Amino acid sequence: MKLKTNVQHLIITLDQSGQRIDNFLLNRLKGMPKSRVYRLLRKGEVRVNKKRIDASYRLCKGDDVRLPPVYLQEKATQAPPSKQTEQLLSNRILYEDDNLMIINKPSGMSVHVGSTVRVGVIEALRHMYPKLPNLELAHRLDAETSGCLVIAKRKRILRELHTLLREGKVQKIYWALTQGKWKDSELRVDLPLHKDYQDGGKHVVEVDAAGKSALTIFRTIRSFKREAALMEAKLLTGRTHQIRVHAEYRGHPLACDDRYGDPEFNKQMHQLGLRRMFLHARSIDFTLPSTNERITVEAPLDPELEAIIKIFEARYA
Repeated sequence: MKLKTNVQHLIITLDQSGQRIDNFLLNRLKGMPKSRVYRLLRKGEVRVNKKRIDASYRLCKGDDVRLPPVYLQEKATQAPPSKQTEQLLSNRILYEDDNLMIINKPSGMSVHVGSTVRVGVIEALRHMYPKLPNLELAHRLDAETSGCLVIAKRKRILRELHTLLREGKVQKIYWALTQGKWKDSELRVDLPLHKDYQDGGKHVVEVDAAGKSALTIFRTIRSFKREAALMEAKLLTGRTHQIRVHAEYRGHPLACDDRYGDPEFNKQMHQLGLRRMFLHARSIDFTLPSTNERITVEAPLDPELEAIIKIFEARYA
């Protein structure tokens, strides 16, 4: 169900200043397709100090941002995290300092609330850390994906992280179990992706010449005869479902990927005991300019993923 908002006038605070208007709107209008947000800017429906601005405008303290009436997906009633969820997230903190934390996100948990999600990672962490009011996701992971997820504690750090991500200065490595054996010629996938929104807000991503550029570099960690391969995937861009779609396009869909996977391969994986998509954000590496500190974090595989690898090693090595 979608709800229509009223006209809003937002006065920019010091903490909010310095960020681009498009990033501000994408954060404010969560759930709205990016294409719709940029259309609001192009048509002048969003105004700053009663003037039209483009997407690159950087907000200043005291700016009056006018938002037109828009339709937003109604979110599920937010619920506080259970004690089990709090303990789970606490146990999965990989790194923490005064500026940020990095957690090993559990598979099956959304990073934020949505139309059918009552509690996400960021809402649970805000509940757990009431003295940190500015906790924000620096990036996202699909609900089914586990691994390194960065949360900023300060708005200034959030902006730094967004800049690093935009400039390709954050190295993100993923591990995936995929169908079949890869050829050397298939490992570099430089194919544009287009996100198509369907009824109900669900989106499907496809390789499309008219889409946004997307580059993934795969590397074989271990091949299991012709059955499957444990692959490393390095993201040079950060498009939605990028690894999943690029792997499927090459003919090597991810194990237990219900959206882009191969039904027969998924059935075989289920029979071997795998109940989740095998995609794991293995490591993240970046240097914060303000501190000049290099942060490198690696997330261990969950026991379920370790178990399926051992099965393949025993049967197909």
